[in-house]
Amino acid sequence: MTGERQTTIARKVSCAGVGVHSGARACLTLLPAPAHSGIRFVRTDAPAGTGEIPAHAESVSDTQLGTTLTNEHGVSVAVVEHLLAAVAGLGIDNLRIEIDGPEVPIMDGSSSVFYELMMMAGLKTLGAARRRIRILETVEVRDGPKRATLSPSDNDVLTLRARIEYDDQTIGVQQMALRLAPGMFARDLAFARTYGFARDVDMLRAMGLARGGSLENAVVIDENGVMNPEGLRIEDEFVRHKMLDAVGDLMLVGAPIAGDYDAVQPGHSLNNKLVRALLASPTAWCWEEAGAPALMEETRAAV
Repeated sequence: MTGERQTTIARKVSCAGVGVHSGARACLTLLPAPAHSGIRFVRTDAPAGTGEIPAHAESVSDTQLGTTLTNEHGVSVAVVEHLLAAVAGLGIDNLRIEIDGPEVPIMDGSSSVFYELMMMAGLKTLGAARRRIRILETVEVRDGPKRATLSPSDNDVLTLRARIEYDDQTIGVQQMALRLAPGMFARDLAFARTYGFARDVDMLRAMGLARGGSLENAVVIDENGVMNPEGLRIEDEFVRHKMLDAVGDLMLVGAPIAGDYDAVQPGHSLNNKLVRALLASPTAWCWEEAGAPALMEETRAAV
C-alpha cells in the first residue's frame, strides 16, 4: 500500500458463488485496468452501455446489511464491501470487475477468497504515480450512540480503531486497533466473517434479505452461542469483520487514505456518511502524490 506507483492485477481471474441476500448465483471476473481508471464494476447482464458502476461514495444507494452501488441508469451491484476491502488490502488502484448478477458472491463471508484470487493473479505496477487522500482536519459523524471520525495522522497509511458492544454475551464488548500496512490486512482482517443472529433470519427473509445466507458463509449466533460447528476463527472475529467492512467502505472515497479512522458501533451507513462528510469538506483533506511517474511498467507477484 505504500508503493509510489499505481497498481492493477497482472491477469484475469474469476470466481462464482451465491449472493448472501438475493440468493442469486453470479460469476465475478477481475481484469487488469489502466492507470487513473480506478475501481469500476460492470454488470455484464445489463443492456449495452448501461452496466458500468464506479466504486465511489456518490454511487452508494443503500447501506442496509451491505453496501450497494447504483449508476445513473439504475443498474446496481450489492454487497461490494468484502471485495473492495481485499482490493484495498492489496493496495490495488485500478481494477475492472465484471459481474453477471445483482450481488457480489458472499463466498465464505470474509475477504479471503477475493484476496487469494488476486494474489494468484499477481500485481502489475503501472507507470503512473499513486495518489492518496491526506486527512488535514478531523471529520466526525454521529447516529445516536454510533460515531465515526477521520483524523490527521503522521502515517502514510490508514490506521483503524473500532469498538462494538452487544448485549449478547457471545460478542459482548470487543475493540481493536491496527495500521493498514503491507501484509496487515491478510494477517489480521481478511479471514473475519460476516455475522448475524438466528432470531433475525425469518424477519430478514421476509424483507427479501439473507436468502443465500447459511452457516457456510456467515457466523450465526443463537441463545446458546455460535451455531457454526467449527466455531470462531479467532475470539474477536466480530470486531475484526467490522474493521474489514470499514476498509471496504472507506475505499469508496476514491483513493487510499492517510489518516486515522476511529469508530464506535460502526456500520455501512455510518461509514458512508463519514466518507460523504469528508468529501463535502474540502479543507479537511488534500490529494497527495506518493512519487513521480515511472517510464516503464513491470509485473510482479502479489506479496
